[in-house]
Amino acid sequence: MRKQPRQARSRATVEAIIEAGAHVLSTLGWAGFTTNKVADAAGVSIGSLYQYFPDKLSLVEAIRRRHFDQVLSVIAESAEGDKPLKRFAQELVRGMVDAHSIHPTLHQVLLDEAPGDRGSRAAHASFQSRYLDHYTAAVAQYRRRRKDNETVARVLSSAVEGVIHNAARRDMLDAPELQKQLVELICAYVSGSGRSA
Repeated sequence: MRKQPRQARSRATVEAIIEAGAHVLSTLGWAGFTTNKVADAAGVSIGSLYQYFPDKLSLVEAIRRRHFDQVLSVIAESAEGDKPLKRFAQELVRGMVDAHSIHPTLHQVLLDEAPGDRGSRAAHASFQSRYLDHYTAAVAQYRRRRKDNETVARVLSSAVEGVIHNAARRDMLDAPELQKQLVELICAYVSGSGRSA
């Protein structure tokens, strides 16, 4: 970002721009994504947009980072407290579905169309590290004193991510049976016995 918003009004403007950017990117793809369209959708002047984002690449990075933060928040909140494994799995799946349902096609555009730079690669590497840490901490709650928790967390996070992203691409995120099967997969894999404690 060109500058950080300090006042509540400025933060609201930046949030409106990022949300409008996610909507435009999701709807029109990278080819149709322009700062003018985002400013119109956000209800702000193009000058206000450029006050915070010098170009559309910086805006895409803000959209990516916001999504990363949402996903990390879902994992952390799902793992809070001493809850049964099945409840953790249900909250994780529901949270991931919600985070990816806001703009379902956005993830495909971010992964397949929108260009990245060194900054986006660094942000993604940081996200991946924190993502794995969150999953490892969650897994450790249900697999105490196991040495392979990080490997289990890596496989589990990849499985959840793959199912959720494929469901988003196929417009199947709301399919109850898919969600049920993903919960069962998490429980069986984490418990190592096929039982959801």
